[in-house]
Amino acid sequence: QFDRGYISPYFITDADKMRVDLESPYILINEKKLSNLQSVLPLLEAVVQSGKPLLVIAEDVEGEALATLVVNKLRGGLKVAAVKAPGFGDRRKAMLQD
Repeated sequence: QFDRGYISPYFITDADKMRVDLESPYILINEKKLSNLQSVLPLLEAVVQSGKPLLVIAEDVEGEALATLVVNKLRGGLKVAAVKAPGFGDRRKAMLQD
């Protein structure tokens, strides 16, 4: 369980309960901010082809990266949700380890 919620309300899948439900998603963990998706574009394309949802856990998702994820979610091309990683500093790294 995370101490923070989804980054954008556009990721909501259950409007009545105001939550995001993803069934057996791929999980992308990035310990830095995502402001550009160029580095993970091949991964995103593979996820779209698979038809499975994607959960992005990062320090933050902002700018072009956030806009791209939201637009693809709204168009139905990518079932995605993004959340801010829990904790801070070294504690965050420890929490994100498998």
